[in-house]
Amino acid sequence: MSHQEHAQCVEACDECAAACNHCATACLAEPDVKMMAPCIALDIDCAAICQLASAAMARGSSFARDVCALCASICEACGQECAKHSADHCQACAQMCRRCAEECRRMSATV
Repeated sequence: MSHQEHAQCVEACDECAAACNHCATACLAEPDVKMMAPCIALDIDCAAICQLASAAMARGSSFARDVCALCASICEACGQECAKHSADHCQACAQMCRRCAEECRRMSATV
């Protein structure tokens, strides 16, 4: 599997990781940080799996499809959590998570 073959998914994963890292940091500056704890935790998990998925695809790992399937699930959960919050960074993160989940589902379904 060539890293070029799944360039859209790699790009979506990289952009999602950046959005999640930004969201987690911005959530720490919110007035009620404790209320944002589930969002922050999912942002951290999502950024980590997105980075792993991107790297797995880039190096043509035989586990890339499995990693992307898990990435899609975590992105979906993160997107749902972020969508609950009105902050711009959360809404932007939710949108990016949905895009990444879609790309990862598509990638993991390829034969």
